[in-house]
Amino acid sequence: MATWRARYCREQNALCSWFAPNLNKEERSMNIGIPKERRDLERRVGLPPRGVELLVRAGHTCYIEKEAGLASGFTDYHYERAGGRIVYSGEEVYGRSDLIAKAVRPTEDEVAWLREGQIIAGFMHLAAARRQRVETMLEKRITVIAYESIEMADGTLPVLRTMSEVAGRMAPQLASTFLQSDHGGRGVLLSGVPGIPAARVVIVGGGVLGMNAARTFLGLGADVFVLDRDLDRLREIDQMFNGCITTLVSYPFNIAYVARFAEVLIGAVLIPGSRAPIVVTRKMLRSMKTGAVILDFSIDQGGCVETSRPTTMRDPTYIEEGVVHFCVPNVPGSVPRTATHAFSNAVWPYLRRLVEMDVDQALEEMPALARGVVVRDGEIVNEALSAAYYAGTESE
Repeated sequence: MATWRARYCREQNALCSWFAPNLNKEERSMNIGIPKERRDLERRVGLPPRGVELLVRAGHTCYIEKEAGLASGFTDYHYERAGGRIVYSGEEVYGRSDLIAKAVRPTEDEVAWLREGQIIAGFMHLAAARRQRVETMLEKRITVIAYESIEMADGTLPVLRTMSEVAGRMAPQLASTFLQSDHGGRGVLLSGVPGIPAARVVIVGGGVLGMNAARTFLGLGADVFVLDRDLDRLREIDQMFNGCITTLVSYPFNIAYVARFAEVLIGAVLIPGSRAPIVVTRKMLRSMKTGAVILDFSIDQGGCVETSRPTTMRDPTYIEEGVVHFCVPNVPGSVPRTATHAFSNAVWPYLRRLVEMDVDQALEEMPALARGVVVRDGEIVNEALSAAYYAGTESE
């Protein structure tokens, strides 16, 4: 046992040395703040204790709001043991910090606490935010890094991918719950039973979320259909699942056709940085089966279903046109420990560069990170966000 423990400690120390920023304490020091998330039922936290430990080892100071990580299973003791400093209000965290590490975009109070020139990072989805909050960030010349907009040269979204994987794999357990008659559903079992066919699941969007949902639904025995506008992507899906999934190009008439017989319809449409387009209309809903379930995972970008409106895990569904709607924006927040570790693993290389050097140098060295900057120096620097902002659309 002792030998195993010693080897484990050596491996962990080596890991910390590899991940930790390559700095002397005299060269550069930054104050990083981790506030408690204030959005309804948002349980993720901006950085787990292991991330705090790496930053403190590199000579930085981390301020963590009291009980910020409690819902994710991280106590104040865990953060203190990692070298973090516990403070007792969100306003103090914002007042002391150069960089704010969050899970989701700030609330109205948090925007008011932002100081001029600060950096704030998280899943911002500002295309669906209230216009006034974006205006305040512009006035205060905040640098806003949107994790969902960090994009590699090949178009992949490394940080958003982690949350899409989590949400996609949660889709079947959510769908199976809301298909139950006591939740207003059709009373259908996803997998079916001998002599009774499986439920038909339609997934609009063949990206990371759609693929993870398809894989999990298929594993449960559902009859899965995936629609995407990219024919090459559909070929990949067909090859990946050996033809066990039906694929269609997401023309409106195809969506209307499959919606009629779907027990479950998944909205997994994404245009990075922009509002999601409406691909499922009210007219299509009227042709759906009574008690069918829609899970609109595009709701954090405005929703891809005409009848969608944001809900919460406290009151997750409503029925319109006879169809059960689930439109919770922060689905991964229901499994906060898994979700926090997942996105922290992906965001760490970018956070590391930000604390090692000044912002300009970090953005020059990491083009993917530069694409994640959506607001800087009083200007909107992301084209998709600019289009949504000047179109005057907003959510909450």
